[in-house]
Amino acid sequence: MSDSVNQQQSQPIRFLLNQTEVVLTEAGPGDTVLDFLRLGRGLTGTKEGCAEGDCGACTVLVGRLHDGGLVYEPINACIRFLASCHGCHVVSIEHLRGADGGLHPVQQAMVDHHASQCGFCTPGFVMALYALWMTHPHPTVVQVETALQGNLCRCTGYEPIVKAALAAGRAGGQARDALMQERAEVTAKLRAIAGSRADVSRGDERAIVPADVDDLARVLTDHPQATIVAGATDVGLWVTKLLRPISPAVFAGHLMKDLTVEDDDIRIGAGVTYSEIAPVLADHFPEVEDYVLRIGGWQIRNAGTLGGNIANGSPIGEMPPLLIALGARIVLRRGDARREIALEDFFIDYGKQDRAQGEFVETIVIPRKGTARVAAYKVSKRANADISAVAAGFRVVVEGGVITDARVAFGGMAGTPRRAPSAEAALIGQPFAADTFEGAARAVAGDFTPLSDWRASADYRRAVAGNFFRRFWLEQSGGDMPVRLNRAVGE
Repeated sequence: MSDSVNQQQSQPIRFLLNQTEVVLTEAGPGDTVLDFLRLGRGLTGTKEGCAEGDCGACTVLVGRLHDGGLVYEPINACIRFLASCHGCHVVSIEHLRGADGGLHPVQQAMVDHHASQCGFCTPGFVMALYALWMTHPHPTVVQVETALQGNLCRCTGYEPIVKAALAAGRAGGQARDALMQERAEVTAKLRAIAGSRADVSRGDERAIVPADVDDLARVLTDHPQATIVAGATDVGLWVTKLLRPISPAVFAGHLMKDLTVEDDDIRIGAGVTYSEIAPVLADHFPEVEDYVLRIGGWQIRNAGTLGGNIANGSPIGEMPPLLIALGARIVLRRGDARREIALEDFFIDYGKQDRAQGEFVETIVIPRKGTARVAAYKVSKRANADISAVAAGFRVVVEGGVITDARVAFGGMAGTPRRAPSAEAALIGQPFAADTFEGAARAVAGDFTPLSDWRASADYRRAVAGNFFRRFWLEQSGGDMPVRLNRAVGE
């Protein structure tokens, strides 16, 4: 092996852990932050619960450079791979302290309001509320509940925890917090790491963190069989639940963060997370705000990316039905070559997408065309932080009381996210009326042959799909029937 290859493969992973700089010259692609904290550093305040990003007991903060500043977000350490922390600041609960060296205001509020019983889940709750406390000094109840979507409590229940969050906000102290006072120093250290490649191995396993998007393209050209890891909200479970090898793994979650709103399109880098795209979608498609905030919990939305949700080709991914309904396109890149296709054409069959080896999703393009009625729905066993049994996106254009265009796409109804051609045909050219949507509700049953599984039976999925059309009509018809969830209640 040449000296240049040896040198390339020995570039270390560098990140900050609390107040310490970590340099790793050896690591495997499946090494998780949780195992590193507990087994490698003895920081056992971070707990292992579900090992799939559902319970929040493993919540830590990760600080990263974004838009010229330093952003801290709660993430699930159980499915966050160590290599993806290159150039980041990982903060565990051991780093929390008050200005006087005692309990942090969030911790003190949890004590004062009896919000902890067995204590196992408490560190995760504290870390999620710590992030909320920093970004929303005076949170509403709805903001607190949204921040806690990814944390499970089976002891005290959520009421005392919500009260603790509100009390911590009233206590204040953000300006004296350690992460605020250390911000300039941490930012300088992370900037010194930014733009560098990490390339480490353990035995035959290899993890590569490209320096930039061009480097990503070169790495995938050289290693077309590599596993591309973005937010790891799916790939993480391949490792923790299926024990699947992912080497060589190429970590791209820190790349392709560009997000621009143009006259005709919204162009979104594939590495943009759900949390980053949520305010943009709320500005341009306010009808889907609730839908986006039901994708995973806060920790998942901070890690999961639009590009990853598309590229893994899951038939139950929440974003593709909405994006297909909006007429989205994607830009695929291999090396220096790019091609653009309609998103609906990307999904060929279950587990099969129109993506060549070494090719990756670089950009998602959402058209901004005309005035339309837009909606997105999902039905799942839990309201929040749960995979959908059925999801749907609607875009309906009405002119002079007549439906002139309709795009309706579903997830969970077939092996891929797909449009509903018969239901669309039942809408187009018809009056915007209850009978029209009733006809579409009947027609959609012929568009799909859904499967029965532990999430839902085939008959239930057909019933839900039809009811989505009825719900769309009820919401859009101008009546006062309370069919739409309203996140403003309680604010």
